[in-house]
Amino acid sequence: MEPIVGEGHFNFRSLVSLFAFGLLCMLQPSALAQDQHVVDSLQARLEYLNAERKELNRGAPGASDRLTADVLYEISKAYWYSAPSTAIDYAQQSLVLAEKIGYERGVALAYYSIGVSNVWKRDGKAALEFTDKALRIGEAIHDEQVLALGHLNRGLILDDQGNSPAAMKDYLAALKLSIKVGDKQCTGWAYMNMARIHLGLGDSDEALKDLFAALRAEQGRGDELEIGTVQSGIGSIYAGKGDYALAFEYYNEALRIATKMGDKASMAYVQQNLGLAYTYQHDAARAEAHFLSSLATYEDIPDKQGMANVLSYLGQVYRTTKRYPEASRCFDRALSISLSIGQLGTTEFIHRELAELDSARGDLKQAWAHYKIYVALHDSIAGEESARKVTQFRMQHDFDLQEAQSMAEQTKKDALAEKELLHQKFMRNGFMGGFVLVAVFAGVFLFQRKRISKEKQRSEDLLLNILPHEIAEELKTKGSAEAVHIDQVTVLFTDFKGFTAMSEVVTPQQLVRDLNECFSAFDHITAKYGIEKIKTIGDAYMAAGGLPTPNTTHATDVICAALEMRDFIAEGKAHKIAAGLPYFEIRIGIHTGPVVAGIVGVKKFQYDIWGDTVNTASRMESSGEIGQVNISEATYAIVRDTSNPLGTSMFDFVPRGKVQAKGKGEMEMYFVSFG
Repeated sequence: MEPIVGEGHFNFRSLVSLFAFGLLCMLQPSALAQDQHVVDSLQARLEYLNAERKELNRGAPGASDRLTADVLYEISKAYWYSAPSTAIDYAQQSLVLAEKIGYERGVALAYYSIGVSNVWKRDGKAALEFTDKALRIGEAIHDEQVLALGHLNRGLILDDQGNSPAAMKDYLAALKLSIKVGDKQCTGWAYMNMARIHLGLGDSDEALKDLFAALRAEQGRGDELEIGTVQSGIGSIYAGKGDYALAFEYYNEALRIATKMGDKASMAYVQQNLGLAYTYQHDAARAEAHFLSSLATYEDIPDKQGMANVLSYLGQVYRTTKRYPEASRCFDRALSISLSIGQLGTTEFIHRELAELDSARGDLKQAWAHYKIYVALHDSIAGEESARKVTQFRMQHDFDLQEAQSMAEQTKKDALAEKELLHQKFMRNGFMGGFVLVAVFAGVFLFQRKRISKEKQRSEDLLLNILPHEIAEELKTKGSAEAVHIDQVTVLFTDFKGFTAMSEVVTPQQLVRDLNECFSAFDHITAKYGIEKIKTIGDAYMAAGGLPTPNTTHATDVICAALEMRDFIAEGKAHKIAAGLPYFEIRIGIHTGPVVAGIVGVKKFQYDIWGDTVNTASRMESSGEIGQVNISEATYAIVRDTSNPLGTSMFDFVPRGKVQAKGKGEMEMYFVSFG
């Protein structure tokens, strides 16, 4: 958590943290909205089915067994958030019955429910294990709805582990599958989580697009609770942009819906966001009122994490308005709660705030004690023994405070023996010296820590710039990476028209700048769609989807990326023409098929792919036309039935018939564009 007070705008990292936490807490798959009446109804249905099975089946599998497995799964969903251990118990009962009668979809859904339950238990390893089991069965039985749910949950798990690129791949897979099967709820969740990743990357515009797409999906379902969740997220982004009028509009609508539905968690969250927005507008009175309202609701639920957060923000408002005793009470209570639930992020934030509070009150010794704990917590958050470390830091904190108090008492006794003039000089010099010592010590400590961390990160970043993440990990672990055959990938080639002519009329420096601008944009686009840049060859750019980890969305991913590349170049051309400058035009070709992938070289190694698929993709590019994305028949066969969120065709195709391709003879080709 970051400081929330700024010069009229949100601290963006704070906004990201709040929005991510809010979506994780409020993106509660419909089970969280189920009331006790629904649970009671399911329990009654379960009792009826058990009696029917006992009466009719006489121990042999029957139709009611499958219904019973489904009801057990639905009951499990109802407890995902409120009682994940209970949810696992019901899911395991569903699993046993589904396995007994050979009900594979039931087995997959039971595994999925256990995976989701473990997400809420914060057991990432178990969550991933059971979610992968659900995905494997979904693949085997070709159940696209199970696959959509599985990819969505795996994305959440990977996202929580900090692996945003892998999470985005799963979210995109969930999105495309859910659109195909018409599961608007899953579609909305996928868009919301994609928004969370885009926001984490600092791309608020893309996050906003995702949220509006999620809003359309949820409005199509008519689920007011989730409509309110999305509107609250949209409000947060507008607040982050400094557009408070729109932020309040969406926040107030979200609050109206939450109040109407009696959803206290959403009410508390929106009140919290309203408090933050008023804080950034330096309206302490309104901020305080909303925080107090949010706190009362969190206490009523009860939600300890929410209480700790709001108390921290309230304490910060009191600190900045110099209401120090109230600030201290809020921080102390927030710290007690965050320690009880092992929430390191909040604990770290509170200690930093307490350090600032003590410094403002002139208590430098206590401020230094809090600051040391803050630094230690900041370094430990990624550790595996976080709960134990919180306790250790708290014990050290108490010791430091006692030591500081003892030193203060001794100093007071010594000072009484001095004359008043010497006493004043001592206090003045002590204050200045202490302040300088704190600053110097903190500076040296942070400099050394940051330098080591920076060098390590530089090595990691360099390796990941050269190789895909999975290959880099294999290389670090084994010292080598084996070449592999991948059955199906989609390869993209681009080539600029007029590059040679342009090189004759602009300086080499300008040419390199323009080329770097284009290729940098292409790099961002490939990262967005989870495809791998392979290499650049002069003014040509090569990328591929479906590797190094195979997936089922590679063709759609690559076409979407290609169309964005085409549009980027078209926009650049328009700007250049308006300025009277030379410009690039582009051809793009795409083909799908098998490749061999691996590392070439020893010192300046490179990840590369080989095979006829690569050559054919290159021919698709050279046989295309300016401003068009030209795809092969193999790629067309995969994507021709892909739908968009509105249920219509995602792409439009212009058949070109058989076109002569150098070294390949005549081949069927298609120009593709967004539908």
